[in-house]
Amino acid sequence: MRILYVDCDSLRPDHLGCYGYHRDTSPAIDDVAENGRVFTNYYASDLPCLPSRTALFSSRFGIHSGVVNHGDTNADPRPQGPQREFTTSQTRPTFPAVLNAVGYRTALVSSFPQRHGAFHVTDGFGEWRNPGGGGTERAEVVYPLAADWLADHATEDDWYLHVNFWDPHTPYDTPMDFGNPFADDPAPEFPDADTIAAQYEGYGPHSAHEPHAWGDGNDLERTPDEIAARADFKRWVDGYDVGVRYMDEYIGRLLDVLEQAGVREETLVVVSADHGENLGELNVYGDHQTADFATARVPLIVSGPGVESGRDDGLHYNVDFPATVVEFLASEDECFAEDLDVSADRVEDPVPDAWDGQSFAGSLTDGRAVGHEYLVVSQGAWACQRAVRWDEYVLIRTYHDGLKQFAPVELYDVETDPHETTDLARDRPEVVREGLSLLDDWSSSRLRETATDTAGGSSAGPQALEDPLWRVIAEGGPYHAKGHAESYAKRLRETGRATHADDVERREGVVETSVAEYLSDGDEPLTDEE
Repeated sequence: MRILYVDCDSLRPDHLGCYGYHRDTSPAIDDVAENGRVFTNYYASDLPCLPSRTALFSSRFGIHSGVVNHGDTNADPRPQGPQREFTTSQTRPTFPAVLNAVGYRTALVSSFPQRHGAFHVTDGFGEWRNPGGGGTERAEVVYPLAADWLADHATEDDWYLHVNFWDPHTPYDTPMDFGNPFADDPAPEFPDADTIAAQYEGYGPHSAHEPHAWGDGNDLERTPDEIAARADFKRWVDGYDVGVRYMDEYIGRLLDVLEQAGVREETLVVVSADHGENLGELNVYGDHQTADFATARVPLIVSGPGVESGRDDGLHYNVDFPATVVEFLASEDECFAEDLDVSADRVEDPVPDAWDGQSFAGSLTDGRAVGHEYLVVSQGAWACQRAVRWDEYVLIRTYHDGLKQFAPVELYDVETDPHETTDLARDRPEVVREGLSLLDDWSSSRLRETATDTAGGSSAGPQALEDPLWRVIAEGGPYHAKGHAESYAKRLRETGRATHADDVERREGVVETSVAEYLSDGDEPLTDEE
């Protein structure tokens, strides 16, 4: 089978037409969705960029691989220790390595390994074409490399091409001669004027007062220096949406290449993202700093031979995707499992034991409900957080706030409040208890797997038996906030928000208040035991 995976950095699903967006941002992606399967509750397990793609390609949670940050110890996978064989693929095969092992031609078009020093993600790719911009290159630079590869190989059998576009990522520098297709379209209703006014008095890197991080402003024409009113937000969101539309045009051109080669209908086309993007949620603009609904939820659209069209509302992780593809391909090709050289009793379950991912291939082939009961997602580069997604809720537990205005625990009903405007934690302590119980069960289960060398866990290597989020805090905090408390406190004092400065400077992001202490100010406090 031929597989084209289109990896769109910072792409929110709710800014695509196929997910109900009112602006025409994504005609090419919508075309893929029309006869494909659209997943509405698909989440990156570890956030943001480096942890997310590491999780995707390795099919391992960050708590197992150790990759949860953008710098310091936990920006690299833990060494495999005495379990390492002649090549790493023999011990813990990556998704591309599994495809390569059964004869697939595998290629990556992306500057991501260079941008993040993440050369481990190239494991299993037979070819890597680097656009060379370190993540700043626009679609017109990425597209020719992918199109040339397809020109050489599209008509061959059994290939996997992974193409990484960056245009929805800040700084939203789509060429000005592209114009603004949304100049006359109303902006999304959230955030309203009252929300923006309240956020402007708040604080945090990439908040309304300083959407360009530390308040230096910018010299870009598509984004304002601050978001103090709805007009500023419209300019900001227009910049994001124009980036999506610009990228979409080049995605359409890639699909045209497949069409011209006569293999469009025979190709499995996948559109997804490494993470979403906060556009005002939790007072974060144009970045991916949280473990919340806006950052963790990503699009997943799959179209092609053998795929049942429709929508899937089940809960799925990106780490599930490799297992899904392996099982899907095995169901389409009876020789696939044998080619993987798995044991006889594994032929019907060819997913490697060393992966965390659980296949949802049944959803692709016949629409079966095969999702998780709940998910836990983690953020370790801008803050240290874990969030639980279950039923209609997202519960966010913050351990290091990344110099932002977060409570120790927050609860949102994202089915009725997708922009997380109303924190329900103190109003619904019984739901908080349930969410914390799920979080504790997930964490203890993953650490047990580490201690027993099962699923994606491995007891070998330094700090293998610890939760990597605590290592991040021990080393001074998440990479993008580390060492900035003093300078940001100065910024707060200079901009009339001195009431926050002393606390930011003293705590340096570490959340000292326990959940019990925080909720005790509500109507139904939890005890310390709870």
